[in-house]
Amino acid sequence: MKRIFICLFVIASFTLSAKKVMFRVNMESWPKDSTGIQVTGNFQDEAGFATDWDPGTTAMTQGVADTNIYWCVVDIPAFALYEFKYVNGIHGYQQEFVPLESRVNYNFIDNRWFYLDSLSNDTFVLPDVRFGGNAPAGKNLIRFYVDMTNETSVDPTGVHLRSDMNAFVGTASYMFTFDGVVHEYIDYVDSGMTTTHEYWFVNGIGVGGIEDLPSWCANSNGYRAIVAPRDSMLPIVCFSFCDVCSTVGVGESNSLNFTVVPNPANETVNLTFGYVDQRTISIVDYTGREVMNVKSATASLQLNIETLASGVYYIRSMTNSGSVRVEKFVVE
Repeated sequence: MKRIFICLFVIASFTLSAKKVMFRVNMESWPKDSTGIQVTGNFQDEAGFATDWDPGTTAMTQGVADTNIYWCVVDIPAFALYEFKYVNGIHGYQQEFVPLESRVNYNFIDNRWFYLDSLSNDTFVLPDVRFGGNAPAGKNLIRFYVDMTNETSVDPTGVHLRSDMNAFVGTASYMFTFDGVVHEYIDYVDSGMTTTHEYWFVNGIGVGGIEDLPSWCANSNGYRAIVAPRDSMLPIVCFSFCDVCSTVGVGESNSLNFTVVPNPANETVNLTFGYVDQRTISIVDYTGREVMNVKSATASLQLNIETLASGVYYIRSMTNSGSVRVEKFVVE
């Protein structure tokens, strides 16, 4: 029988870069397997377990105040990207199916992820997301993206998100980049709310690195703004610009771009792509609210936009391989 360890009591070999991380998952509405709830990922070896991605060795402890919450704490090196999944049982086939909004979405990877960017003397607590879901109960996910292509250099401290969600603390929300160009960060807000959240992207951690936004995409306070009444993957925008960067990202081809005709439009828009692929097409308004979502496997597509109110929108195209492109269009 496979030996299961409660990860709270695992003592990893001490290093100067070690930091405690607490994994948490909400199992509400899921029948719990009799063998327990586990977490698996590429952190297990670093945390003192025999091997990474073993679904049956890192058991989680059931909460007392809320018995739907399971948790465990490990010591792992900081300044590293970690991927993981929760397991309802001890077998690989019992791993959760991670929704698109929460996945790595790079090189076909469908794991959850986080970047451990701090050595501060505390425990990095992951959100108690619902098993197979995007966010904790009563919360919505917002995934922010910023393209640094047009910046001369990226500050050694990295790119950060400064927002009302982190009290505008410059070091609170480090944005990770999978491809060296687009930086991203996942945050959570109360679900079912129409609250407008304000934010900036920052090249570094100081106020001197805050992007200088054009007036047409900044609110009266000078911030970007977003309303997220549902889980939202925001369009990729260029640092200090309202739209996508004018140049193509590192290692990517112009064939990934697509055209939107006519633009402005009032009844239909025609999308033409550089090649045939499985794609998810979504349209979001200027607040980041998704107003249309369709799937396509063709090189061209016509969308009916008669029901959309006049204004500025973004069309976001994501292929199954994780390539993302965004184009702006106007509804008259």
